[in-house]
Amino acid sequence: MNLTGELLIGAARVAATAGTMKALDPATGEVVEPEFAFGGAAEADRAVRLADDAFDSYSHTSLAERAAFLDLVADKLEAVRTELAARTALETGLPAAQLEGETVRTAGVFRKFADVVRAGRFLRTAVDTAQPERRPVPRLDHRLQKVALGPVVIFGASNFPISYSVAGGDTASALAAGCPVVVKAHNAHPGASEIQGRVIREAVAEAGLHEGVFSLVRGAGNGIGEALVDHPLVRAVTFTGSEGGGMALYRRAQQRPDPIPVFTEMTSVNPVFVLPAALAARGAEIGAGLLQRALYNVGQACLKPAILLAVDGPGFEELRDAATAEVREAAARTMLTPGIHEAYTRNARRTEDGGAVLIGAGADPDRAGEGQALLYEVTGDRLLAEPALREEVFGPAVLLVRLSGPEQLFEAARAFRGQLSATVHADAADRAAAARLLPLLERRTGRIVFNAFSIPQEVSHATTHGGPFPATSDSRFTSVGMGAIERFVRPVTYQNFPDDLLPEPLREANPLHLWRLVDGEPGRH
Repeated sequence: MNLTGELLIGAARVAATAGTMKALDPATGEVVEPEFAFGGAAEADRAVRLADDAFDSYSHTSLAERAAFLDLVADKLEAVRTELAARTALETGLPAAQLEGETVRTAGVFRKFADVVRAGRFLRTAVDTAQPERRPVPRLDHRLQKVALGPVVIFGASNFPISYSVAGGDTASALAAGCPVVVKAHNAHPGASEIQGRVIREAVAEAGLHEGVFSLVRGAGNGIGEALVDHPLVRAVTFTGSEGGGMALYRRAQQRPDPIPVFTEMTSVNPVFVLPAALAARGAEIGAGLLQRALYNVGQACLKPAILLAVDGPGFEELRDAATAEVREAAARTMLTPGIHEAYTRNARRTEDGGAVLIGAGADPDRAGEGQALLYEVTGDRLLAEPALREEVFGPAVLLVRLSGPEQLFEAARAFRGQLSATVHADAADRAAAARLLPLLERRTGRIVFNAFSIPQEVSHATTHGGPFPATSDSRFTSVGMGAIERFVRPVTYQNFPDDLLPEPLREANPLHLWRLVDGEPGRH
């Protein structure tokens, strides 16, 4: 695919109106051709207005038509997986083989959402039939289904340049819900973004859909993003990134004349709690496993298990030694961007300034931009006294916490803010402590992992990738898994309607054979 660097606004290719940029190879520091266009408020307005024009027709496509479109996107992603992986590797420093796998998994997410659409369960259809004989007041017929919110703006992420980017799960779930999408591409991987954007745009055209179903824009600074969030036709926003960036968008959206939801995924340290019997039985195994998962993607993963807490006792030294051995074998690897590397260096220094002691380090970097793996240790007292130690360090750094006793473990659990995940390692003798710990974790996270690690995460109907603030801005929803579609729909009740004017999913004969709740009874009726 010959990259042009243009913005993709509906079916049009739009040249730069607000300057240009080139991609950066973070491994060499060299710029990479071609030039990529920046747009501004005018381009944001054009994309959103097209999306709004597309909304009525796209949101009323049949479930079969919409599912076929999502399958087509998946087919096209797989067809360019080698080319997409090569370009993404050039712009991120991540291995091409890993990125090819990420492309295949992302295509799989589109296919899973196609199945969700075909099944129609996300519509949450409910029918309460008329009861004209009811006394003292007759009941009119009521029928409910979920409908799409409207145009959605998606801010692409830097750390997963495919699965959280232009063709990522946010885009897949919004399109599945029936919402046209405007993606604000991340400037860290513009070529990868263009390839994904062109794939989706080709699928839109081949499916015979309105051109405004998908657009891709890019801009310098915050201007174009603010214009998208402010636009009165936008109905929802998604964001994956820092707490500061996410909350700036969230606050801006709440200050609109008509506030809209901003679904953010921001910060998490995904604490790991190792209970005494498990520590004594398999401390070394847990320590090695922790570092292996934590160093995935050079530690640039939202689910990185960053802090491990265990009571000082049998097995702690074995865990510490295994983790130290693992980190010493880690090569320094290129981080996604110079800015992320600079932040990693600064936040690692903050950890040391907070009282943590460096107990192990990986190989020294050979060049600028490489992240060195670091393993720190701190006492439980210090962790509780210094809030900065409980904050995310985005990159290949891990903190071991040596707790003074069982009660301090529960005290430490209470000290954490909202998390995407929390992990408990426990054996049979730990059951009473685990039962006491679990309610504390339920209040602080959207996913609790038992005797495993937070990475990898399955994309399924039972997945939750969300949690209380600051992990996300709305803990009621997930950004990963089939439940992600729930962010982009809202309920509408049709009261006392003639059958021929009802949406197909609500008609008396149930022509789509959907699973419905009828007078409180579930079934295909």
